[in-house]
Amino acid sequence: MRTPVGREQHQRGVARLRASYAALAQEAPVRLAKRTSNLFRARDGTFAGLDVSGLAGVIEVDGDVAEVQGMCTYEHLVEVTLAHGRIPLVVPQLRTITLGGAVSGLGIESTSFRRGLPHESVLEMDVLTGSGEVVTSKPGDALFDAFPNSYGSLGYATRLRIELEPVPARVALRHVRFHDAASLAAAVTRIVEDRAWDGERVDGLDGVAFSPTELYLTVARWTDEPGETSDYTGQRVFYRSLQQRTTDRLTMHDYLWRWDTDWFWCSRAFGAQHPLVRRVWPRRLRRSDVYWRLVALDRRLGVGDRLDRLARRPQGERVVQDVEVPVARLAEFLDWFDGEVGMRPVWLCPLRLRRDDAGERPWPGYPLSAGETYVNVGFWGVVDVGPDAPRSPRNRAIEAKVSELGGHKSLYSEAFYDRDEFDRLYGGAHLAQVKALHDPDDRLTSLYDKVVHRR
Repeated sequence: MRTPVGREQHQRGVARLRASYAALAQEAPVRLAKRTSNLFRARDGTFAGLDVSGLAGVIEVDGDVAEVQGMCTYEHLVEVTLAHGRIPLVVPQLRTITLGGAVSGLGIESTSFRRGLPHESVLEMDVLTGSGEVVTSKPGDALFDAFPNSYGSLGYATRLRIELEPVPARVALRHVRFHDAASLAAAVTRIVEDRAWDGERVDGLDGVAFSPTELYLTVARWTDEPGETSDYTGQRVFYRSLQQRTTDRLTMHDYLWRWDTDWFWCSRAFGAQHPLVRRVWPRRLRRSDVYWRLVALDRRLGVGDRLDRLARRPQGERVVQDVEVPVARLAEFLDWFDGEVGMRPVWLCPLRLRRDDAGERPWPGYPLSAGETYVNVGFWGVVDVGPDAPRSPRNRAIEAKVSELGGHKSLYSEAFYDRDEFDRLYGGAHLAQVKALHDPDDRLTSLYDKVVHRR
């Protein structure tokens, strides 16, 4: 059982981080020394990183508030908070996402239709800025408001004070089938407005589209009611259960990590869902970070590309994206996506900013409109394209379509926008002003250079 590290140990971790920053040459790139990552964009070069080894824990839990170090993974954070009968308001799907990463790079989960995005539950945070100083920032401060979706271009969070919510021991699930995307979108709108479905409270909401005529919403209700719970860390695979049963029950812990065991459905690329392979694949290695390392190894060695050439398959384009589309345009996007990309299944996760002033865009780096419901559409795989694959035509088309529909694209993966379009979509002018204030010597790589130029 993990326990809080306390303030003295936290201060020692901050001191090591600042010392490592001071030791960097003025011209050296500033990056974190991390063993894991959930990014899907390669970076040019290999450089020494900042020492964040002392910033991976929970400082303390006090009722419905926790103070957490920036490099603390959600796996670690949830282990501590569940011991207090609580969870963060939004827990991203993958265990090794860090709290600082979810705030500076965005995150989403099934509670986002009522709790927004992870940065909206932050009450205060300390940030190591490009000047080498640790700055305490609160909502309304320019640094605080620009920090979400800045991906380290404004600095790195060392401490975050966040809200928690009390939770019971179990989660009751219902998998509701829809035969077209328009019907599913209408149901999402009703659930977001009513916080209920078929007379029962809804605490969590997400879904999967397996085909244009087979789509599911999973409505989740926190519960203390006794009953047998399912285990999807063994032979059974969670996403398949949506097609196999209409109701289910999980422990709160297993519900939070239901997608991690098989990296949604991406573990099938490694054979990990085949019954024979699954019996010999150790349970402790059925995790998203293990699959991510296998993908990274393949990218370094080019194994997949070589096999495609030997098999005379068309060259593939990697399409790994999460996009936010207004719920009213969801059916239109999926219809276009089927025709132009053709990848299924896709994940569906409704979200709505906690601030409800219709028309306001309170977070300049990812300016979704308050008062509007969006649906995150997640798709991760490789599409046969042919000789044009290196120019990423499918990814570029997705960017254009999402912008046309009034949506936004997350930046954890590859991006191809020109500079003017990028600045328009992601508050570039405002971000530059805040960066100039807290990074006057321009030590930190700009957001555009990070996500488009892969620096």
